[in-house]
Amino acid sequence: MRNSAVSILIAGLIALGITDAIAGDLDLDKLIEEALTANHDIITAAAKAETSSFRVPQAASPPDPMFSFGYQNEGFQRYTLGEESGAQWMFTLSQTFPFPGKLSLREKAAAKETDSLKLAAEDVRLQAVLRVKELYYDLLLSYKTIEIIKERAALFDAFTDAATARYSAGMGQQEDVLMAQKEKYMLMEKEQMEQQKIQTISGDLNTALGRDVNAPLGRPAIRPKTAYTMTLEGSIRRAHEASPAIRAKEELLAQSKIKIDSARKDFYPDVTVMAGYSKRSGDFKDMWSLTASFPIPIFYKNKQNMAVSEAASMSTEAAHELDNLKAMRAASVRENYKMIQSSEKLMGLYKDALIPKTWQDYELAVSGYVNGRVDALTVVTRLKSLLDYELDYWSQYTVREKAAARLEALTAPSVKGD
Repeated sequence: MRNSAVSILIAGLIALGITDAIAGDLDLDKLIEEALTANHDIITAAAKAETSSFRVPQAASPPDPMFSFGYQNEGFQRYTLGEESGAQWMFTLSQTFPFPGKLSLREKAAAKETDSLKLAAEDVRLQAVLRVKELYYDLLLSYKTIEIIKERAALFDAFTDAATARYSAGMGQQEDVLMAQKEKYMLMEKEQMEQQKIQTISGDLNTALGRDVNAPLGRPAIRPKTAYTMTLEGSIRRAHEASPAIRAKEELLAQSKIKIDSARKDFYPDVTVMAGYSKRSGDFKDMWSLTASFPIPIFYKNKQNMAVSEAASMSTEAAHELDNLKAMRAASVRENYKMIQSSEKLMGLYKDALIPKTWQDYELAVSGYVNGRVDALTVVTRLKSLLDYELDYWSQYTVREKAAARLEALTAPSVKGD
């Protein structure tokens, strides 16, 4: 009977080894290409930038000329054109000429805003790619978790059979069988939770791809670890120099400084030139006129001065926003850089030490249990530890890949589809 129990248990054992590939039909590179063309956030950001570009020539254009016409009559009794000197048809054309430099400053400010929105759109593209990668690896982790659970559930089944055999032979306790069954049911519960998580992640990934939320998705394939060779200092420098989000803030800061100069130009008045022609009949000669008018800034303390102060305050705000963003990006780069290093160490620890050692301890415990030298709790505890370490390995794999994806987004490499 003892040999029979050993045979049943050995038949359920799975050789140790971390699978290097999962058959699947989800290709991350193709998903990224799809997101770059169909993601709604990307399309919206690009449209905003294009919309802003149409404002640049508008800002450089002077006010439209004004044409007016009318008739002036003397008296109310009859039409007096040609009979009275004041009766006339009047035609007027006027044009406002902004003070030199105003239009060019407005054009530059509008161009800076457009450049900022274009860079912001580029950052949206990077964030969309990052979102797809994060969801891809979250989905991969859930599938891998279910795979490991099923593999280890087979070991619990084998142990249950061995415990049942010992109990039937009067060599074990019923509690051993119940303990093994309870652990199996707990694994089934965890598997169902992961199945539910897959549904949620799949919906989020479909949204990021611009698909219908219920569109079918396949199983993601395990990819080689993403290579990241930049130093921490180089990564931070790269993030500050190339990040579209930071460059967008720099453009807004430049725009705010241009707006200060533009507000100062408003102290100088625009000039409106008006040419008029009056048509008279009879013995009266036609008349013409030419006038110029300009505003007098007598309320400059409440208008022009305040406009300059407002522009200066906005410039200060933009400068601090830029500094804050740089600090936040540097902190994020450092965090994810350290996360990669930590995950790599933990993955090595799990794969090369803890998993093999725990597997060995588990096999010894199983052999001891079959021979009556080890209790069931020891076997279950070591099997649970083996399961935990394997899940932790893949959890750290996911953490590392997501951290690498965030670093790529922060340091702004070229994005496919450009």
